[in-house]
Amino acid sequence: MEPGNYTRVSEFHLLGFSEDPELQPLLFGLFLSMYLVTVLGNLLIILATISDSHLHMPMYFFLSNLSFVDICFTSTTIPKMLVNIQTQSKVITYAGCITQMFFFMVFLEVDNFLLTVMAYDRYVAICHPLHYTVIMNPRLCGVLVLLCWILSVLHALLQSLMVLRLSFCTHVEIPHFFCELNQVIRLACSDTFLNDLVMNFVTVLLGGAPITGIVYSYSKIVSSIRAISSAQGRYKAFSTCASHLSVVSLFYGTGLGVYFSSAAAQSSLSSATASVMYSVVTPMLNPFIYSLRNKDVKGALRRLFGGKL
Repeated sequence: MEPGNYTRVSEFHLLGFSEDPELQPLLFGLFLSMYLVTVLGNLLIILATISDSHLHMPMYFFLSNLSFVDICFTSTTIPKMLVNIQTQSKVITYAGCITQMFFFMVFLEVDNFLLTVMAYDRYVAICHPLHYTVIMNPRLCGVLVLLCWILSVLHALLQSLMVLRLSFCTHVEIPHFFCELNQVIRLACSDTFLNDLVMNFVTVLLGGAPITGIVYSYSKIVSSIRAISSAQGRYKAFSTCASHLSVVSLFYGTGLGVYFSSAAAQSSLSSATASVMYSVVTPMLNPFIYSLRNKDVKGALRRLFGGKL
């Protein structure tokens, strides 16, 4: 087989969840609703943190960035899927597929790094409260967010460039609702050993390091909370990181579930369905978790709505 005969692929086909015509309106309505809720909920969080001076703190600065990334995260996949359902077309161009894959990885990694930075912020706030304002100064917060973006873009660029070197056969059906890196690599006719090696290494590195940082931060937080003598003080300290801990559990729980299930199972449909959890459901639930479990955010939203009534 000569790779040169298979490099000119102009388009891929996203198979999605089902080819049953009767299910298409249901899928369209379901994902459109989730997308609108995601965008609206995260926009409200951003508006609340910007408009309310009580939320002009590092914790909410990171939260507003997380909300922005979640909007972008879902916008890389859901609108294209909705258009395909509406037009009854499963086509995505080669350039469009690579672009979608690039931005999906960027926003996924920024999400990953931001959750780690937020864990560090909670660690400093609870374990070093007297030095919190000095350590978590505006300059450091800006540098941390910028670093999250730089590392994410470099990773996505590396993976995308490595996909561009692959040769593809005529069978270009992706059993997914978006151009997921692993699924695209599986379609290649050329040798993918280097791609698989880099993908697995980077997954372990960029997934393991943040998880290790979060676990370490919360181990120190738990130790500090246990040292507090009063029950009310312990509850108050824990409540400041309860929302973040819930989001972390949801994001990494669903993400790791998808990773291990796709490695163990051969069903592409089950992998695509599981991917909805961390790529669609988690960004949709984040605003609810922070607004329902955080008194400051609830107060800011109340004042935001009150000012418009």
